[in-house]
Amino acid sequence: MKTLSNDVLNFLKKLEKNNNRDWFNENKKEFKVLENQVKAFYSELFTMLKTHDDVDSSKIFRIYRDVRFSKNKQPYKTHFGGSFHRKKPQLRGGYYLHIAPNNESFIATGFWEPNKDDLLRIRKEFEMDAAEMRDIMNKPSFKNIWGNLVGDELKSAPRDFDKNHPDIDLIRKKQYIFTKKYKDSEVLSNNFLDEVNNSFKAVRPFFDYMSDVLTTNLNGESLIK
Repeated sequence: MKTLSNDVLNFLKKLEKNNNRDWFNENKKEFKVLENQVKAFYSELFTMLKTHDDVDSSKIFRIYRDVRFSKNKQPYKTHFGGSFHRKKPQLRGGYYLHIAPNNESFIATGFWEPNKDDLLRIRKEFEMDAAEMRDIMNKPSFKNIWGNLVGDELKSAPRDFDKNHPDIDLIRKKQYIFTKKYKDSEVLSNNFLDEVNNSFKAVRPFFDYMSDVLTTNLNGESLIK
């Protein structure tokens, strides 16, 4: 089973202090070795995910930052990140793994930027009945791993929704995300890959529910042709 070495985190720490092209070019050979180690780790996680979910693609993000429209002009990211995508249109949602030093690693799952139609459909579902969603979130086997729902939200109700609705806390959200943080010692442990995979497996009831919502209309009729 693949593991991550302390060299990965140490390199990222050094990059934080030397975030410039000269230093990076001088140490690029080391970076490429460590990048291959990280890619192998993500690749094995992808294989593990496919044993319990229909995940059809993955993407490891480049270390180079796009600084064109950013106030932060540092040329390099100081973390590794990769995402895994479920098969559309039948299945919705995705997985993300973020590797960073100083106890800043985390996994995330859910819906980062639902499009306008999907967001309205989710809100309408919660307006009708949010009981199933709350049952999923509050089940100990889920909550003990993922904690509470996070994500950006409106200060009040969306247009045409009652601000006094009993489920307004869900309706006003713009994102539906769960995250879990890890210490460096956990990232470097021999069971980290298993731990991440099992955590992702535990989120499946949420994905099944949201996929059902987003592939049907308010009458429960399929939208998939």
